[in-house]
Parts: sequence; C-alpha cells; structure tokens
Amino acid sequence: MPSKDNTSSGSSGSSYHPYQITNTGTNTQGNSWDTRTQPGGSAYHYSNTDGSYYYSNANGSTYHNNGSGGSTYKSPSGNVYKK
Repeated sequence: MPSKDNTSSGSSGSSYHPYQITNTGTNTQGNSWDTRTQPGGSAYHYSNTDGSYYYSNANGSTYHNNGSGGSTYKSPSGNVYKK
C-alpha cells in the first residue's frame, strides 16, 4: 500500500506541518486508525464510529474529541485544556 503525503495549515496559512501516513487500518469495532511520521517522530490518529477521534502527536501532545462537542487537548508540556 503506498503511503500518502499530507499537509495541514493554520487559518493564517503560515503554519506548515508535514506528515506521512505510514499505515492504516480498521479494527474489529469498525474504528479506523492510522500511524504517521511527523518531523519529530511517530504519531497516530483514531477515528471512531461514534464520531469521536483522537490524535497523539510526535511532540507529546494529544487531542481527543468525544464526538458530542467536548474535547481535551494536552500540550507537550503536560497542560490539559478541556472544552
């Protein structure tokens, strides 16, 4: 399976964060996942059938959206922010 090169940019268009998807799959519950290589190392993403999703980034930060409007972000320094 070929890997995909992707980029994301902030609203200003000045932020550029390249990553490469290295593997993808679907688990037995029907939730999809992928592993990624970012400039700082490995990362992964889960997208669940209930609408929730989770990112774990190479810099140590994480982001979880519960699919119902709530989210939690943990910064690389360990600070936690909830919505």
